Amino acid sequence: MWDDAFPSFLIGLREGLEAGLVVSILVATLVRADQKSRLPQVWTGVLAAIGLSLSFGAVLTFTANSLSATDQEAFGGSLSIIAVAFVTAMVFWMRRNARNLSGEIRERVGAALAVGSGMLIATSFLAVGREGLETALFIWTTAQSAGESTGPLIGAAIGLVLATGLCWALYRRVLRINLTRFFTWTGAGLIVIAAGVLGYGLRDLQEGGVLPGGHAFAIDLSGSVDANSWYATLVQGVFNLTTQMTWLQLSTYVVYLAIVMALFLAGVRAPKPAAVAAGAEAAGSEAAAAAAKAGVGAAGTAAAGAAAAEAGAAEAGAAAAEAAAPSAASVPTSVPASAGTGSSAGAGTAEGAGAPPRRRERPRWLVPVAAVAVPAVVAATVIAASSGKPAAAATVSVSPTDCGNGFTAPKPGQQTFQMHNTGNATSEVYLIDPSSSAVYGEVENLAPGTTRALTATIGSGSYAWRCVPTGGKAVTSAVVKVSGGKPVQAVLPLAAADLDAPLAAYKAYVDAGLATLTTETAKLQADLHRGDLATAKADWLTAHLQYASLGAAYGTFADFDSAINGRADGLPGGVQDKDFTGFHRLEYGLWHGQSAATLAPVADKLTADVVGLRKAFPTQDFDPGDLPLRTHEILENTLQFELTGDTDEGSGSNLATAQANLAGTRELLTVLRPLITERSPALLTGVDADITRLSGLLDSAHHGTVWTPVEQLEPTLRAEINGATGQLLEDLAPIPDLLEIRKSA
Repeated sequence: MWDDAFPSFLIGLREGLEAGLVVSILVATLVRADQKSRLPQVWTGVLAAIGLSLSFGAVLTFTANSLSATDQEAFGGSLSIIAVAFVTAMVFWMRRNARNLSGEIRERVGAALAVGSGMLIATSFLAVGREGLETALFIWTTAQSAGESTGPLIGAAIGLVLATGLCWALYRRVLRINLTRFFTWTGAGLIVIAAGVLGYGLRDLQEGGVLPGGHAFAIDLSGSVDANSWYATLVQGVFNLTTQMTWLQLSTYVVYLAIVMALFLAGVRAPKPAAVAAGAEAAGSEAAAAAAKAGVGAAGTAAAGAAAAEAGAAEAGAAAAEAAAPSAASVPTSVPASAGTGSSAGAGTAEGAGAPPRRRERPRWLVPVAAVAVPAVVAATVIAASSGKPAAAATVSVSPTDCGNGFTAPKPGQQTFQMHNTGNATSEVYLIDPSSSAVYGEVENLAPGTTRALTATIGSGSYAWRCVPTGGKAVTSAVVKVSGGKPVQAVLPLAAADLDAPLAAYKAYVDAGLATLTTETAKLQADLHRGDLATAKADWLTAHLQYASLGAAYGTFADFDSAINGRADGLPGGVQDKDFTGFHRLEYGLWHGQSAATLAPVADKLTADVVGLRKAFPTQDFDPGDLPLRTHEILENTLQFELTGDTDEGSGSNLATAQANLAGTRELLTVLRPLITERSPALLTGVDADITRLSGLLDSAHHGTVWTPVEQLEPTLRAEINGATGQLLEDLAPIPDLLEIRKSA
C-alpha cells in the first residue's frame, strides 16, 4: 500500500503547496491592504475549487464503474495520458513562474479589488481549481495503476496536510525554504513518475484494444522475478515499471523521460537574463522589506520582491508576499466603495439624501453553499446520465443448501456481487449460463464466514450461481433472465480430465522429439571427435532446432534445460565460465574459431544431458494447465530473445530458431484444437492465418542452408516479422482463459 502512496504523496505535496501559496499570497495581500472583510470571498473561491475537484473525481470513479472491462481499460488509459500532459505542463509552468508568482498574484488582487467581489472569488477559484483538477486526475490514474485506492488516497492526504502546514509556516514567517529548488527537485521526481503513468496508460489502451502490440513484450521478467515480491511491488508502485512491458510501453517511457527531463534540466540550468541577475545581486530580503516599510508604490515593491526571490535570500512564498505586499496607501484609490465591502457609511449617506431604500442583501452563506453545491449537483447529473454508480453491493449467499440466495435479475453492464459463504466448507463460486454451464465470473477458495467480491459484465441472457463446496456436490441457484444489454461471451467450463488426451498426445510428441534429438546430438559429438568442424556446424543447427521445437516442455525439463540450452548471461565468467555448457557453448566455440579438441568435451556433456533428459522425461510432472499457457509463452520468448538477436552466439541462426519455436506452437494448437474450437470457433481461423504469414516471412530470410542474421535483415522485413509475431500473440492471448480449468462442469 505504501509503495502506491508515494506518487500521490508527491503530487499532493506539490500541487497543495502551489495552491496554498496562491491562497497565502491572496490573504497576505488583502491583510496588508486592510481589506480583511474581503477574505470570505477568497475562501468562497477556494471552497468552490475544492467542490469542483471532488466532484470531478467522483465523475471519473463512478463513470468508469459503468463501463465494460475493455472500455474501462481504454477510458483509464486515455485519462492517464491526459494526466501526464497536465502534470508535464504544470511542472514546466512552475519552473518558469515560481520566481514571479507573488507579484503576479498581487496584480490580480489589485484588479479584483477594482472590479468587485465576483472577480476576487473567480481569482481564487481559478488559481486553486486548476491545481485541484490536476490533483484529482493524477490521483485517479495512480489509483487505477495501483489497482487499489487506499494507498494513493492516504499518500495524497498526507501530502496535502504537509503542504498546508508548510504554507501556514511560510505565511507566519516561521519557516524559510528555497521554493525554486523545491519545485525543481519535485518537478524532476514527477517527470519520472509521469513516465511510468504514461507507460501504464499505453498498456491500458493496448489491453482495451485501442492500440496494438499488447503481447509484443520487450521485457518479460515474469519467469525470473516474482511480481508480488516487496521489491517488485515497490518499483511498480513508485515508477509503474512492471515485470512485463511491451515495446510500445518501454520505448515511450524512454523517449518521454529522455526528452522531457532534458528540456526540464536545460531550463533549470539556463543562465538568468543579465538585468535580472544584476538586480538579484543588488537585492535581498532586506530590500523587499525596506521597500514595503517605506511605502513605495505597488510597482516598486513588486520589483523588490521579485529581486529578493531571484537572489534566493527572501523568505519564500507567502512570507515574501506579506513582506512585499502593497500597503493600504498603495491600493488603487479609484476603487469605489460599492466594490468593497459595502460600507454602511456610504449607504447611510445615500439613504439620507432621499435615495431609494437599499436592496436587501443576500445571506452570506448563500454563495459559499452554492459554490460547493453546484459542482456536486452537476457531477450527480453526469453520473446519473451515464448510469455510473458504485459497484453493486448485493450480497449473495454461498453454501451447499443456500447457493445464490439474494440474487435478483441484475442490470446490464459491469456488476459487482458480494459473495458471502454461510456454509461450513470452502467453496468455489461461479456465475454461469445454466443452459451451457459457461462461466461469466468466478471466486475460488471462498472460506466459511468470509465475503469476497465477484465482478462480471452482464448482458442479455440467463444467469445462475453454481456453488461447489470442497468435498461436496455442486449446487445451482434459481435462474434469472436479463434483457436489454448486449450478449456477453461466457467461457465453457473445463475439467482437468478434458486436458488428459491433449496432454498425452503432446507428451508422445515430445518423447519422439527427444529420441530424434538423442540421435542428432550423437552425430554432433562424432563430428567433433573426428575434427570435422564444417559438418559439426551443420549438425549443430539441426540438433538445436530439434530442441527448440519442443518449447512447451521446457518447464518440465527442470535443470536439464539450463544444461542443454543455457545462456552465458548472468554467469560470472560469461562465455568463458565453466558452467556455460550445451548448445550455446558449442555455438560460441564453433563460430569463434575454437578447436574440435576444445569442443569435444562440451559435446560429450551435451549428449549425456540429452540422454539423461530422455530417460527422465516420462517421470517428470507436466501440469495440464501449462499447455494453454505455452501457446503464447513460446512466442513471447521468441519475440524477446530470438527476434532481438539476444541469444545469437555467432551462428546467425536466430530466425531458424524462431521458425522451430513456431513449429512447437503449431503442434500445441493441434492437440488443443478441439477444445478451442468448441469454445471459440472463429479464434483459430485468425491464428492459422497469422501462423502462415509469420512462417512465410521467416522463410524469406532462409536461403538454402543459410539464414540471414537478425541484425542484417532489411528494416522493413524485420518490422514485418516483429509485427506479425505481435499480431499472432494478440490472437493467441484468449486461449489460456478459454482453457482454464474450472470445477463447475
